[in-house]
Amino acid sequence: MTSDTRKISIVIPVLNEEESIKPLYDKIQLELKGFNKEIIFVNDGSSDNSFNEIQDIINQDANVRMISFFKNYGKATALSEAFKISSGNIVVTIDADLQDDPSEIKNMIEKIDEGWDLVSGWKKKRKDPIMKKIASKVFNFITRLKTGIRIHDFNCGLKAYNSKVIKTIQLYGHLHRFIPVLAYNEGYKVTEVEVNHYPRKFGETKYGKSRFFHGFYDFLTIIFLNKYLDRPMHFFGRFGLFFTLIGLVINMLLTYQWICYWFSSVPIENEEFTIIRPLFFLGILLIVIGVQFFSIGFVGEMIVKKMPNSSPVNFDIISKED
Repeated sequence: MTSDTRKISIVIPVLNEEESIKPLYDKIQLELKGFNKEIIFVNDGSSDNSFNEIQDIINQDANVRMISFFKNYGKATALSEAFKISSGNIVVTIDADLQDDPSEIKNMIEKIDEGWDLVSGWKKKRKDPIMKKIASKVFNFITRLKTGIRIHDFNCGLKAYNSKVIKTIQLYGHLHRFIPVLAYNEGYKVTEVEVNHYPRKFGETKYGKSRFFHGFYDFLTIIFLNKYLDRPMHFFGRFGLFFTLIGLVINMLLTYQWICYWFSSVPIENEEFTIIRPLFFLGILLIVIGVQFFSIGFVGEMIVKKMPNSSPVNFDIISKED
């Protein structure tokens, strides 16, 4: 697709970035001069003057729009709502804090033109506090190891998408960190390019300790949805089998001991037998837990079977042009 026919949608989530908005807009205008583009700001419940800053830009540029939330819903929701109204053939996301370089957008668009569906930025030389760097490295290493996607920076805010990707993936919670994983699981081709990264000039970072735990929970969600969404018994059943088998083994051993004591005429009140008696209750508890896991798996299977049929795959229909 040539540059004179395609349209670029640039999505910018904003949370209390009043000082960065105008400089970022000016840089985008400079770097993408001549491109057919639209800019979509998402004001995610900002409590500063971000709304008015964006409104001033809208008054001057008809190609700029804003989604304004009444409260903070999070980055995943902000991106999801912007994706719904975007009209570009290529969609680019960039954070509003000026740490990402708009000049990298053209390189990412070229990658899309090469046939990639999603291009993620790689902040190889991060300009962030040391703890944020360490947390990011651990997060990216574990995600790369578990998913098999060979990119170094899953959570970079600077990404470019073929428009068909954003119409497919579903974002909620904090799943914006795993957009490359969601796209890869749908069969799209994912790659990355090294991008510049700058220190924060204005405002405060939105990174906090709670994001580590949120990321861990969302990671488990992604793994479950990827492998077990349509077969929950395969997930819960393995735990049920594990606990049930351990409980049965414990109680079988205790039963064997009890029989030995009984045939050897040793009183049940014997001190040695009394010591191991709590193991019996542990065995029963493990069996009950195992049965509960099986029950959850069966309920999940019934829910899946009752859901309306939908196509599990994404595909294109190609025919000979007249």
